[in-house]
Amino acid sequence: MLWDTHMHTNFSGDSDAAPELMIHQALKLGLSGICITDHLDYDYPKEPELFLLSLDEYAECLPRLKQKYKSQITIGFGIEIGLQPHLAQIHSQITASNTFDFVIASSHTAQGMDPYYCEYFSGISQEEAYIKYFSSILENLSCFSDFDVYGHLDYVTRYGNPPVPAYTYPSCQKLIDDILKKLISMEKGLEINTGGFSSACRQENPHREILKRYYELGGRIITAGSDAHSPEEIARNFHRAGKLLQDCGFKEYCYFAKRSPVFLPL
Repeated sequence: MLWDTHMHTNFSGDSDAAPELMIHQALKLGLSGICITDHLDYDYPKEPELFLLSLDEYAECLPRLKQKYKSQITIGFGIEIGLQPHLAQIHSQITASNTFDFVIASSHTAQGMDPYYCEYFSGISQEEAYIKYFSSILENLSCFSDFDVYGHLDYVTRYGNPPVPAYTYPSCQKLIDDILKKLISMEKGLEINTGGFSSACRQENPHREILKRYYELGGRIITAGSDAHSPEEIARNFHRAGKLLQDCGFKEYCYFAKRSPVFLPL
């Protein structure tokens, strides 16, 4: 796979990488294209300022780099929005007023807590923690629709204690099925995120059973993202991701240009 559509630069609070360093690494790897998708998370718990993207600077920088490198590589102007129900209106305003190529919707919080922090799991079973997380995704989908794919759908599994394989798809299957059916009915896609291979769960996000179920239900819009926060992480484990998608039935994956999917063979 030659398109990495999920990565972060120093416009995100958790990355120090200059955008051009990410582009140079993608060129070294021989990628056909990338999409830079820096974080925007309003009302993020504990560190509210961490993921407040400077949209004016970002919207000036990315189109300029697209133009500068257009003869060498295709660069997408993207964003990863951390959804919460009460933020739906401001998110709609942001997507409507910017010329993004690609919008990833993600859930980094559930009921105001990020599973990254251990207190998210405090006082409840791991299964209850996962159910709380997937329930919050359904709530987000009922409030906001101006996105293209849902990113790292089972992000919560990166931080469970113990992590996968304690996580089992059947325990949350009804909720996950409802999410996948909702995404398909909205004509939204799903992302295979290879960042999970480097987390405690040591697997893709979402789990292969979720990817397979998405395909069985008729979902065909699938993007691939490394979730890279540094140049050396770009396209990490893409060989595993491509094989996994084929095993789940997929014949194609896609990237987005001007908010429309462009399909490529696996």
